[in-house]
Amino acid sequence: MSEAASRPSVRPPARPIAWPLLVRQSHLWLGMLIAPSVLMFAFTGALQIFRLQEAHPGYAPAPVVERLGRLHKDQVFEVAKKRPETPPAAASPPRSAEAAPARPGPTLSKRLLQWFFTLVSAGLFVSTLFGIWMGVTTGRWKVSARWLLAAGVAVPVILVLL
Repeated sequence: MSEAASRPSVRPPARPIAWPLLVRQSHLWLGMLIAPSVLMFAFTGALQIFRLQEAHPGYAPAPVVERLGRLHKDQVFEVAKKRPETPPAAASPPRSAEAAPARPGPTLSKRLLQWFFTLVSAGLFVSTLFGIWMGVTTGRWKVSARWLLAAGVAVPVILVLL
């Protein structure tokens, strides 16, 4: 019997499945495209948890915070023009500030939940920044990642300006 016949047949190594590579590449490209919007929504969402985009007695939001809040909620950047107030009907007497019942402050559970969601927003913001850094500095698709990141910034800005 020949020596070749006594050895088990050696097959060439199986070709690795391309799915993990395709998933990784798709994740990078999609992530770079949406990362700027994720950063904006994480930041403005954290501001909205405490309603910092709305005016309250004794508090007026900065114009940029108000505009970012409108962009987050209504997908418009401009502050809406306020309608002129119509005079109250003559039949109803004006209400005084003393007649309005005092609104109770938020409960402890609501405050804790607000701070937890603020922590979640901060975590999303920071992890997205790390993802951007990894996408544009490592791997073989750095150039395409940078172009998609630029597109992720440019497309929403152009659409808001239209």
